[in-house]
Amino acid sequence: MKKLIASMLVALVVAAAATTGSAAEMPKSVIHVVTVAWKKDATPEQIQAALDGVKTLAESYPGITRIWVRSIKVQNPPGTEINRTAAFVMEFKDEQALKDYADSDAQKKWYEVYLPVREQSTSHDITN
Repeated sequence: MKKLIASMLVALVVAAAATTGSAAEMPKSVIHVVTVAWKKDATPEQIQAALDGVKTLAESYPGITRIWVRSIKVQNPPGTEINRTAAFVMEFKDEQALKDYADSDAQKKWYEVYLPVREQSTSHDITN
């Protein structure tokens, strides 16, 4: 009986530690996922310049911690009229950094290259 109680106590302690540890490790960063449809007349060089501009945002805006720009797969739902062919991700250190990014000098500068070649985009902001 003592072994059973001891085993149950150990199991409870391990479960509590696992739950506490995983909750403490959940990041507070915000993932900003964007899928893009480029304008039909956008050249490969213009598209690359827009994606290269995403890469430099982390250098020009301190609230961005990581960038992903190489699309492996971009899904479009059936019936989509304008296919999105690219995706990129910006990771912001927290929700405030994402809010402050809107209309920032860094965003405005990047938009000079991005907006002229973007037909449509959809963004999703995700956090814990």
